[in-house]
Amino acid sequence: MKRALLVGLDKYDHFRPLAGCCNDVNALASLLRRNEDENGNFSCETLTSDLTQVTREVLRRDLERLLAPAADIALLYFAGHGHPVPNDVVLCTTDGTDGFPGMPLSTILTMVGRSPVPEVVILLDCCFSGAAGGVPQLGSSAATIRTGLSIVTAARADQPAAEVAGRGLFARYLEDALRGGAADLLGKVTVAGVYAFLSDMFGPWDQRPTFKANIDRLHELRQTSPDFTPRQLRALVTLFPTPTHELPLDPSYEPDANPHNEQHERDFGLLQAARAVKLVEPVGEVHMYYAAIRSTACRLTKLGQHYWQLVDKERL
Repeated sequence: MKRALLVGLDKYDHFRPLAGCCNDVNALASLLRRNEDENGNFSCETLTSDLTQVTREVLRRDLERLLAPAADIALLYFAGHGHPVPNDVVLCTTDGTDGFPGMPLSTILTMVGRSPVPEVVILLDCCFSGAAGGVPQLGSSAATIRTGLSIVTAARADQPAAEVAGRGLFARYLEDALRGGAADLLGKVTVAGVYAFLSDMFGPWDQRPTFKANIDRLHELRQTSPDFTPRQLRALVTLFPTPTHELPLDPSYEPDANPHNEQHERDFGLLQAARAVKLVEPVGEVHMYYAAIRSTACRLTKLGQHYWQLVDKERL
């Protein structure tokens, strides 16, 4: 069971309004609810200031529901104002004031620490969010987070997070990542893949996303269409008895050449598809076609060797 709470605040009683947070929540919720094949993914609930007053108590109530027993993974996305405090960030709520802006992230992490949910992902799209996971009681910026928790933030602890044309810039790139930009060969979008994608999208002078985690496996956020299926991988591995084997080719593999060999031609189609996703490379030639016509060979790339071992160890 997977739960997600997506919170977006554009309206505040005492702070300047924002323009894109509710839009960001609605866009991301539609992606997280279903994988690309339309199978269900996260059970999403949204909490947005265009529909309700997102007070501290309302936020606390919904966080308690998010972190309640029975879920295998819980995801929190927050878009809104972030208020900096030493080694922490406060998520500003509708009723926030200068003295009490909202809910400190350290308070939320205390709730996470007490939760029985084994895996928790927090995505913070707010200014100064890079302080998340600090230890304000110790006066230290060092992160201390429980096992099974991942935190991705839109900016460092000293940086604002930008809005552009009615959307948060971080949320726009996050949406692209979930649509498949951060997917691996098998179509899996993990939290680590999302961070790698986001990190590449922001330059050295821009706001810089941060990633903090204490995990022993990668959290999968969404499944998209794979570039190469597990069935294709298993079929590919049968052509290579070892990960470093060089598979001899000849003209019978190329459909437009003689002699014809239907099995070789089917194998060559698989090899060509593997070449397209950088699992296979020709030996001594630039193109697979010439490797066949000139009777050289092909071999697994380092990435291909990695997947060969995963198949061999039955880890797919």
